[in-house]
Amino acid sequence: MNLESQRRLRSAGPYVVTVASEKGGVGKTTLATNLAVYLKALDEDLPVTIASFDNHFSVDSMFAIGGRSGGSVARLLEGTLPEELAQLGEYGVAFLASARGLEPPADPHFLRQLLSHSGLCGVLILDTRPILDVLSQSALLAADLVLTPIKDRASLVNAAAVQAQLAGVTAGADRLWLVPSLIDGRLRLRENLGMQEFLVWSAQERGYQVAPTGIAKSPKVESLATGLSSRIYPVLTHARSTQVHRQFRTLAEFVLARLAALPAPLAARGPDLAAGEPRSRLHAASCPLCAAPAPGAGAYYQALHSRHRGLLHAGCLARLLAASEFETMPGEGSALLLHFAAEQDPVLTLHLVAGDGMAPGAVELSPAAADSWREFLHQVCGRLPEELFREELLIGLGSRRVDAWRETFGPLRRQALQTLRDGGA
Repeated sequence: MNLESQRRLRSAGPYVVTVASEKGGVGKTTLATNLAVYLKALDEDLPVTIASFDNHFSVDSMFAIGGRSGGSVARLLEGTLPEELAQLGEYGVAFLASARGLEPPADPHFLRQLLSHSGLCGVLILDTRPILDVLSQSALLAADLVLTPIKDRASLVNAAAVQAQLAGVTAGADRLWLVPSLIDGRLRLRENLGMQEFLVWSAQERGYQVAPTGIAKSPKVESLATGLSSRIYPVLTHARSTQVHRQFRTLAEFVLARLAALPAPLAARGPDLAAGEPRSRLHAASCPLCAAPAPGAGAYYQALHSRHRGLLHAGCLARLLAASEFETMPGEGSALLLHFAAEQDPVLTLHLVAGDGMAPGAVELSPAAADSWREFLHQVCGRLPEELFREELLIGLGSRRVDAWRETFGPLRRQALQTLRDGGA
């Protein structure tokens, strides 16, 4: 079965993946955050949302755009539905803001009951605390799939506590899968047995299911969360040369396969686009120029590399264009292509793209106008241009509903990419 045929719709609530372990330092958050990114990369139409009940704010550090975040997990525990709280973040992943001092629900079944009434689509990943308190128990009872990272014998023994929490759940044992994590491939046990082989053998001997891959220990991957910047970067974008990149891809494919095997369809499409509303998990909720909520119609934009997308208020775009002192402009249904390349001297160029195949023309920007477009790029991507390597931002001209833009944006995107291949940028 190919990936396209694996996409399903689910009757109620999201497909919940809970990452849990009673032992700290086993790579729970690294697993949860990177799994979210890889799921989205493998299926860009699959809504992916992540939330953490821990208080280290790693989720916010990886996914928040420009310091903006939506509602927090504290409000989720107060009974607010997650679709009202989630904010679109980096890499197309939506997230709930982290919070300290969380009040656990009185009933550990609270989260499962809340999510059963939720309109949140796709996959919801829950990162838990390194302790099986009521919050972690609630996340486990809500889970369709539980991933427990194990890195040594002690964490394998502690997996029994997670298994015990699922004992009263229908098919609870089938939901639990162990994932060898932070495995040092150089470490050999007696008779030249590697740590991962030992953990897999020991786990299966105890009756556990083991995921088809482990996550290796990698100094490069560890450095992604320990730099001078507060930003945490995913393996997909900053460590593709490592073994861990291939392992996370395999793990994400495993989750998608589990999801495809559901008898009920998975909510992979979001709200009905025919009704004209943007899909909240794929589109920014606010106009990046004024930060006010975006309406159902406007100028559609899409970042071709980071895949950030959303709607601009027509008036906001008009003011930006006026400041750029354009003398000519293609008609409605055409687009602007903002191209940024971080070379020795960062280059920012703006092109006009016509949907009818006409050759686009480059636009010279004054220094003041270039600064305005750099700030716009910053607001869309959540990073300063100098922090980006390359980005192309396509902006449709005119005001339309999202479903109308989808019919014309494909040819515009192809025309824009052809412009770059022809050396127009």
